[in-house]
Amino acid sequence: MLIAGVDDAGRGAIIGPLVIAGVLLEEKNLPKLTELRVKDSKMLSPRRREELAIEIKKLVLKFHVEKLWPAEIDKVVDSGRKLYKLNRLEAKTMAKVIETLKPDVAFVDASDILEKRFGEHIQECLSFKVQIISEHKADRNYPIVSAASIIAKVERDKTIAELSEKFGNIGCGYPSDPATINFLEEWLGRYGSYPDFVRKSWKPAKRLKTNAEAKQTTF
Repeated sequence: MLIAGVDDAGRGAIIGPLVIAGVLLEEKNLPKLTELRVKDSKMLSPRRREELAIEIKKLVLKFHVEKLWPAEIDKVVDSGRKLYKLNRLEAKTMAKVIETLKPDVAFVDASDILEKRFGEHIQECLSFKVQIISEHKADRNYPIVSAASIIAKVERDKTIAELSEKFGNIGCGYPSDPATINFLEEWLGRYGSYPDFVRKSWKPAKRLKTNAEAKQTTF
């Protein structure tokens, strides 16, 4: 039996893509992931994630990565029913990953508050029947999802590093990071609008832009 795990990285970020990754493994080889001591990517150091990503890619039959860039996310968020729309976009993208991997069973980390509904939305987008196990905290509870979580996070970190190399220190890309906020404020002060790798529909992004515009009108 072929088992897939699917997870995302960067859902709450203000900069960079939402990355969705999936891995495929024969059921008999699942214990090997436990031997690697994989866990939710958020519980690992960047170096350890990179080390594990190499080992995971050697072990799995196949892996696949999809990226949702800010323009696509903004279009969905600005269209109304924000979380519902974003959840549907993510379900559709997870379905793309599953279509590529073609497992018998897919374990996914549910983004929707209703786990079952999220799984149903994924199934609606598939051209074949798959048993979908859609649960919150699947990245902590199932090593196959932990493995996908690590691949997704390493891929996103790589993209953020590339953006930093090109545009300067953007931090980790989350609104909780002062370096990210500082970068956005400086960019707005210099150019007046955001670059295409920023999620303009995010509330913190809108707030920063409003503040920047207010400053300009006072001078």
